[in-house]
Amino acid sequence: MNVVSPIRDKKQLEAVKGYLRGKNKRDYLLFMIGISSALRISDILRLKVEDVWTGKKPVEYVDLHEKKTGKYKRFPVTPNLSKAIKEYMTEYSPAQDQFLFVSRVGENKPITRQYASMMLNEACDMVGITEPFGTHGMRKTWGYWAFKQNISLDYISLALNHRSVAETKRYLGLLQEDLDNIYLQVNL
Repeated sequence: MNVVSPIRDKKQLEAVKGYLRGKNKRDYLLFMIGISSALRISDILRLKVEDVWTGKKPVEYVDLHEKKTGKYKRFPVTPNLSKAIKEYMTEYSPAQDQFLFVSRVGENKPITRQYASMMLNEACDMVGITEPFGTHGMRKTWGYWAFKQNISLDYISLALNHRSVAETKRYLGLLQEDLDNIYLQVNL
């Protein structure tokens, strides 16, 4: 398994959003859910239209049981995510029982993890991101920006369903960042 990184630069994050939004609203919504929810790609791809859309407007909260852990997860639909959902629904008008990220291949099947990874890597390449990203990078991006906004690592750890804060620090690359800063501070 390749280690992926979060998007640490706000301009690059906005550039990925802009690229995907202009290219394909489905892929843009996938990215927006990924960076807004801290969900794993396996959970994102299982979402149905009814999980995010009432038929007239976005839901207030998305509720699900995580595939990997079986744990219940709930997250609010943020204003930015709500806007992305509305744009998607306006363009595609999918049925409520349809997969949200339906593939063009097969009848009501979601896109594959491989397609999602390829699409995200292409978007990152197009905006000049050189660090490895992939589907898990969306989850890491959420955690990284939560930390940068001074959200307690205890809460971030809970949101990511990690066993400990130390695991979350390793996961987000904060331990290495801290170690790098220590070396720079010592500067003998």
